Amino acid sequence: MNQYYYVLSVNGLLFIFSLIFYFFPPKKINSLYGYRTNKSMKNEDVWQFANQFFTKQFIIYAAISLVAAVILAYINPKITWQPMVILLLSLAVSVIKTEQALSQNFDDDGNRK
Repeated sequence: MNQYYYVLSVNGLLFIFSLIFYFFPPKKINSLYGYRTNKSMKNEDVWQFANQFFTKQFIIYAAISLVAAVILAYINPKITWQPMVILLLSLAVSVIKTEQALSQNFDDDGNRK
């Protein structure tokens, strides 16, 4: 498989998902679509904040992930697991930053601090 197809199918798909979340955010709390954690589903205010914050982080880190993976594919044509690790790191950073923002802005019951 061509390394660029691999990068686009892994990291490019992540970037496309981030754009879908940005242009079509979830309207109400649900169990199928959006940033769903116990903390983010406490109430509508937390839900809206978490999804807006996560989407911004997700776009930034998905774009970084895509660019980094393309550069890596250019430098090393025999890439295997590296784009997937970059993808997982970008997702992890987005989730961690969102959870930190939720903890800074809301208490355990979902009330704004």
